[in-house]
Amino acid sequence: MSTRPWIVDDDLWALVEPLLPPWPEKAPGPRPVPDRQCLQGILYVLHNDIAWRLLPLELRFGSGQTCWRRLERWQKAGTFDQLHRILLAK
Repeated sequence: MSTRPWIVDDDLWALVEPLLPPWPEKAPGPRPVPDRQCLQGILYVLHNDIAWRLLPLELRFGSGQTCWRRLERWQKAGTFDQLHRILLAK
């Protein structure tokens, strides 16, 4: 097991990326944190069992709030259910 299991390697990213809902073209606010970085932030929080607000900004995964919102968006889109089915099939 990696010493940093929250890092998403290229093989896993190749499975996840096509499942993610597209970002709205005219989304308000600043340019979003890239999806891969947010996923790594989500995995970091879950792996370390910390509060979202404690996600270290220096890791460059985005804020805890950003990662939490992205997680919520992906859950509503069914991304993790789809990924689970794909991983079970492998």
